[in-house]
Amino acid sequence: MLFILLVLFVAVKGLENSGALAGLSQGIERGQFVSLKLVITTFCLAMLVTNDVALIVVVPLTLYLNVDRKDVLVILEALAANAGSALTPFGNPQNLYIYWFYHIRPVEFITAIAPLPVTFLVLLLIAAFISGTKNDGGPPGKVEIEHSAYVYSLLLVLVILTVLRVLPVAIALVAVLYALIFDRRSLRVDFAILLSFFCFFCLANNLKIMLATDLEHFGSVFLLSAASSQIMSNVPVTLLFSKFTSQWQDLLWGANVGGFGSPIGSLANLIALRLYVKHRSTKSPLSFTIKFLIIGYAAFFIGLGLHSV
Repeated sequence: MLFILLVLFVAVKGLENSGALAGLSQGIERGQFVSLKLVITTFCLAMLVTNDVALIVVVPLTLYLNVDRKDVLVILEALAANAGSALTPFGNPQNLYIYWFYHIRPVEFITAIAPLPVTFLVLLLIAAFISGTKNDGGPPGKVEIEHSAYVYSLLLVLVILTVLRVLPVAIALVAVLYALIFDRRSLRVDFAILLSFFCFFCLANNLKIMLATDLEHFGSVFLLSAASSQIMSNVPVTLLFSKFTSQWQDLLWGANVGGFGSPIGSLANLIALRLYVKHRSTKSPLSFTIKFLIIGYAAFFIGLGLHSV
C-alpha cells in the first residue's frame, strides 16, 4: 500500500518537474469558459494523480491567472478535486486503501461510488458557469515542457495498471529506478504524507486492539465515518473503520463524503485553504474561510442526501 503511494508520488513529481502538468493547466486559460475548464481539469487530474496533487498544480496557477472571483473558483476546485478523486481507486489515499484492503474489482469499485462524483461534476459545472468568473487579461508565459514528460507519462500509466492489478506490483518499481538513475529531483516527494499514513495505520491497529468490538453494532458505518472525518480527516477514519466493518461500500461513501465540509475533512481542503490564504495576491482570509465552510458543508449535506437516494 505505502509502496504504491510512493511510486505514484514519484511519477507525478516527475510530471510536475517536467512542466507537463503546468503546461496542461495553463492551456485551459486561453479562450472562454475559464472556470468550467479549470473545474473539469481539476476533476480529471484528481481522478489520475490524487486530489492533493491536482490542487497543488491547479490552485497556484489559478492565483496567478488574470481572472476575477478567484476565491469562489478555488473553492470549486477543492470540491472538484475531492469529487473527482472519489471515482477511481487511486484518486486518493482512502480509496486506494479500501481498494486493496477489501480486494475489490475495479468495475465493482467504480460502480459503487460513481453516483457521488458524477452528480457533483454536474453541480460543479453549473456552479462554475453561473459564477461569472472570466479572463481579465492575456495568458501567462508559455511553460517549457521537458522530454522526460513522455517518460513519466508512460511510467504513470504503468503504475496505474499495477493498481488495477493488470500488471504485477513489482513493475511499478521501474518508476523509482528511473528517477534514481536519471532524475533524482522526482524523488523529492512529500514523505510526510507517507509517514502520516503509516502512523495512522499503526494508530488504527492499536485502537482495534483497545476497543475489540464490531463497529457495525453502533449504527450506520456511512454516517459515522462521514461525521468522524470532520474532526479526524477521512484517511485515518478509513484506516480505523476498516478494522471493524466489512461494509466497504458504506465506508467508501462515508470517507469520500466526509472529505467535504470541514477544512480537515480532507488534506486536499487544507492544501487549497493554505495556498489561497498564503498567496500574496489574495485578500480577506477570514472571508474566504467563511465561504469555504459554507460551500463545503453544503456539499457535505448534499453527499449525505445522495447516499440515502
